[in-house]
Amino acid sequence: MIISLAAADPESQQRKTAFEQGLQELGWTDGRNVRIEYRWGAGDASNVRKYAAELLALAPDVIVVSGGSVVGPLLQLTHSVPVVFTQTPDPVGAGFVDSRARPGGNATGFTNSADYSENGKLLELLKEIAPRVTRAAVLRDPASPQGTGQWGAVQAAAPAVRVEVSPRQCARRR
Repeated sequence: MIISLAAADPESQQRKTAFEQGLQELGWTDGRNVRIEYRWGAGDASNVRKYAAELLALAPDVIVVSGGSVVGPLLQLTHSVPVVFTQTPDPVGAGFVDSRARPGGNATGFTNSADYSENGKLLELLKEIAPRVTRAAVLRDPASPQGTGQWGAVQAAAPAVRVEVSPRQCARRR
């Protein structure tokens, strides 16, 4: 399993604990009838690529990833090992799967949101609060899979509220 956060991050430990508890409830216990290898990406793309290669070298039956930023690098390295993702808001927009109903390929998983219309509605709200606004910068991380869908929704909504939008790259969390 590759988790996009750092090992010491409390959320990482919560994800790990929940994952192991869920498996135990289904009769799977690490070291007894399943082997779980963890890698912690910590938001670093080079770490993710390195850890993905390490896990693939172990010839796993499946790789579970937590965090959309991990899926792309992993799918670049394998088209045969099944990849199950979590915390991946727009796997279709990111190109990880063909569709939510029929993913195709070797990837499938769980999304935490697939409706980006609320991102466009933020522009409407901005226009209500400040009617004279004609330009807005949108902070985004182009390497983040969910960024594609969010940015598309904002761009689609902009002409209707007469606001010119431009992307601005934000710093990655380390």
